[in-house]
Amino acid sequence: MVLLVAAAPVQAQRWQELFNGRNLDGWKPLFPDRPNDWQVASSVPLNSADPKLLEIIPWKPGGRGVLVNGAKGKTVNLITIAQHADVEAEVEFVVPKDSNSGVYFMGLYEVQILDSFGKPNDKLEYGDCGGIYCQWIDNKPVGGEPPRVNASKAPGQWQSFHVWFRAPRFDAGGKKIENARFIKVIHNGVVVHENYEVGGRTRAHMEKPEAATGPLMIQGDHGPVAFRIIRIRPLK
Repeated sequence: MVLLVAAAPVQAQRWQELFNGRNLDGWKPLFPDRPNDWQVASSVPLNSADPKLLEIIPWKPGGRGVLVNGAKGKTVNLITIAQHADVEAEVEFVVPKDSNSGVYFMGLYEVQILDSFGKPNDKLEYGDCGGIYCQWIDNKPVGGEPPRVNASKAPGQWQSFHVWFRAPRFDAGGKKIENARFIKVIHNGVVVHENYEVGGRTRAHMEKPEAATGPLMIQGDHGPVAFRIIRIRPLK
């Protein structure tokens, strides 16, 4: 039997920088009535007094900053005003020891961010860094996919995701006829997923149905995290 794996589509559209390095333009809190502590910092080294926190070095106008979820490291999720469908994305992030976050494509399908540094490959789960998180149905986990290998760096080191994502398809009547799919996910230069079909919305998704387009969401309510690159471009 020959196994065919979908290759990443080739395209030449310009990148859309979702984070501009200066402010939160283009973003809004998932819940406007909850505290929003996201801010721009110059840098976010590990806190010398507590390795489970990031230290926030104030941003100086003129330099490119990083987006961080506040001094406490726990605040509301952020979503983009821009919507996407089939998309290529690049994300650079950093977490301290034991922290947890995630990037949700269309606000619904999560690529997990976690401090998984040093975990053996044979112990990896969908909840480890680079994993595709599970669905949550009838109070039980369903599906999900661990990364093929552990490509995680140590806490406090910048890491990257490079993702090619295919949105779900719908017929003229609005019925879903094809699930969403992660065509390829690269974590720190290592391929961790290829051609993975997502049966439905993963846990902690936005409260919205699956659709042809949606925003990108970054998780801020699970632990300290910072981002310095978040950009997308549509796939042909």
